[in-house]
Amino acid sequence: MSQTLQTALTHAGQRLSGAGIEDSRREARILLAFVLGIDALQVSLRLEETLTAEHSAAFEAALKSRMAHVPMSHILGYREFYEHRFIVTPDVLDPRPETEELVARALSAPFQNVLDLGVGSGCIILSLLAVNSSACGVAVDCSAKALEVARRNAAKLQLTDRVRFCRSDWCAEIPSERFDLIVSNPPYIHPAVWKGLSPEVHHEPKSALTDGKDGLSHYATIAHQAHGFLAAEGRLLFEIGYDQGAAVAEILRKEGYRDIAILEDLDHRPRVVSCRARAEKAE
Repeated sequence: MSQTLQTALTHAGQRLSGAGIEDSRREARILLAFVLGIDALQVSLRLEETLTAEHSAAFEAALKSRMAHVPMSHILGYREFYEHRFIVTPDVLDPRPETEELVARALSAPFQNVLDLGVGSGCIILSLLAVNSSACGVAVDCSAKALEVARRNAAKLQLTDRVRFCRSDWCAEIPSERFDLIVSNPPYIHPAVWKGLSPEVHHEPKSALTDGKDGLSHYATIAHQAHGFLAAEGRLLFEIGYDQGAAVAEILRKEGYRDIAILEDLDHRPRVVSCRARAEKAE
């Protein structure tokens, strides 16, 4: 049976709400706009129009996916992050708003070459390069599928000529080079916490979210390996969980890094740990 956009929206909102989806009316509007190929704001201007059979079927499929708690970014195929739209697939971590704090902090001081460890969608390094038009970088991930998504985003943002991609387990396979900025958002969720996270999170790559240990092991590995790739006055910045600042700072202190700082986000929660390369030993 044919239905107007208004009727479709009303029923969709009710179904999403019944499935436990928060802000169900807004999400219904976003999904309908996606199916129609229009901006969500335009839906309000077309509420009396009738959905075609093709659009009704596509809307129903999108609704069923969202009711099954498939992340909105996986349905739409993108996520807005730091002024750009990034392609997102189930092979990469869904970019979070809190990760924008890492980008902002990295941009607070000059850099010319940047290394992103665990690049995923590429949202961090590509956001940095989009702002700093004179810089170049290397994007590293152990997942070939993640690197392919990052390459697609680099091409979309016309940054392919300024970023190189390397498949590596952290720094293990990176050619010898020194960077004045290293950034990373490693898997830091404790496995016990991961189990209790929202159903949407469980659609994302588990290996991009948790180390399967204590949530800190990747920080220790990167901190140890990064010495060989950080320039003399270079900076290393990590995204962290809200309760990990002291532990990550201690890891860096034991590795000899300088100027260690735990930085808060706009909600006054610890979100980034920054430091500088350890002092070179005198000959």
